[in-house]
Amino acid sequence: MNSEPEINTPQNVPAPTPFPNQSGMMPSLPPTDAGRGAPHNQGGVSPFMPPPLQGDNEPPPHPPDGTPLPNVWIYEGEAYDLTEFIAKHPGGQFFIGRTKNRDITTIVNIFHPNPERVKKVLQKYSLGQQGRPEHIHPKYNAPAFLFKEHFNGWRDTPRYDFRNPEQLLNKIKARVYSPEFKQKVERMDFLFNVISICLFLLYFVVQGLYLEARQYMPIYLFVPLITMLRIALAGVGHYLIHRPQVGLNKVFANIFDINYVPLALVVTDGHTLLHHPFTQTDVDIKKNVFTFMLELPRFYRVPVHTFHKIGHVVTGMFVRIIELCILAFKAGVKDMYGSWQLGFPHFLGSFGIHLLLLIELVIFCLYGQFWAWLAQFFLTLWISTFMIVASHDFEAEEPPRDPMAPPQWETQDWAVMQIKNSYDLTMVGNKYIDCFLSAGLAPHRVHHVLPQQKSGFANIISEDIVREESEKFGVEWAAPQNFFFDRLPALIKHYLAVPSRLAKEKDLGLLKEHFHPQALGTTLDYIVKGWAGIGSI
Repeated sequence: MNSEPEINTPQNVPAPTPFPNQSGMMPSLPPTDAGRGAPHNQGGVSPFMPPPLQGDNEPPPHPPDGTPLPNVWIYEGEAYDLTEFIAKHPGGQFFIGRTKNRDITTIVNIFHPNPERVKKVLQKYSLGQQGRPEHIHPKYNAPAFLFKEHFNGWRDTPRYDFRNPEQLLNKIKARVYSPEFKQKVERMDFLFNVISICLFLLYFVVQGLYLEARQYMPIYLFVPLITMLRIALAGVGHYLIHRPQVGLNKVFANIFDINYVPLALVVTDGHTLLHHPFTQTDVDIKKNVFTFMLELPRFYRVPVHTFHKIGHVVTGMFVRIIELCILAFKAGVKDMYGSWQLGFPHFLGSFGIHLLLLIELVIFCLYGQFWAWLAQFFLTLWISTFMIVASHDFEAEEPPRDPMAPPQWETQDWAVMQIKNSYDLTMVGNKYIDCFLSAGLAPHRVHHVLPQQKSGFANIISEDIVREESEKFGVEWAAPQNFFFDRLPALIKHYLAVPSRLAKEKDLGLLKEHFHPQALGTTLDYIVKGWAGIGSI
């Protein structure tokens, strides 16, 4: 989303006033629930409740005939039609078009320095009515398998209340967006960009040396070097998908895919608009993005998933990109990107990076170096896969929840929740090197609190501010976790060593787990999906 130069500091933000509900009554402050603990706000101040959202109606299912939902965006319980704003959005058309039929309250508040200014812009597009269940797509216009079975966007989207100026996020913004600190951030962003360009050039030099001058680049140097460069460049792409999707950034953001794992055309939505605003909630699709691997028998997972991803490189991602083009055409390009001209760079960049990955494979085969390619592919793929899930406790068992007592999101401090549910990672111990070697996950807590920052270096220099303000809220700032020693063993155990879900359900032994007809069918289906691109990320 876009960033503006102005912010609301605690000194100039007016005290929040409750919105009237549909009956015209002013809602009172929520009582503190002793069973849940006091709200996280400084001094125990309870935030104001958001306006009620059309009662507790059960959301209707999405029309089975594929009829599109009305062009509606929900902000603080009110309905807006932002169709005409898509092409005008300073942060890029994608972020508006993709959030149609969603609640954008959290997204607006975390990505903009001055949400009140944004709200004034939104008023031009108000429909003058409360949001209703039929305005929200049950699965957020995303693949259903990414969510829990009974997930519904209307009912299960957390509704944080950002109107209390005493919340942690506002305290951090007041310091981060000061003129002096903004200049420091701009300098660090520039340095990050320069290093990123150098890494991209080095990426081609390393491959060229291995293919044409192997005496200077033996395989035992080539494989770890190119793996580190791929992960580092994926880290560059990680930050590019958080930047305004405008101009050439629409093309270059697709470098996120260079580590063989994601598809930025999809992940810009799932990562930036679903994971970051709603970390560790039912909306957070990152919790489930790799869990299908657990359907496979345990000894099949590494070879089958590897072959599945080779299929992505050769054919699968191209099929998926074409499928997304067709979906954009059917859904209406104007409603997603404003126009074909504005949307074309996204697809050009996606096709370009995956064509590069395929050409690399072909060239290595022509040089008789397929096994060298496979070695770096395997290492890059699996380190990157585990790295993606290393920065949160996705492998931890969720505590049981009382369905009759839904979480009181409106009493939670969003920034506190982000810090408590994120890890910082270390690779070699230097924050600036780790920023690249971790694909941007080293300064992870700051990145989650300030997802609009344009570089990992900006995150690093902001860490002192975020830590100091967090400590005032009684939030423990835990030491970073080492990826290789603290996180990787637990992740390998969780994703590779446990029996398949079928084996658990049917209490199958090791042999039957791997040769049960249903297990073999699931394995074959997983391979085919990789090469066909259907149902893959």
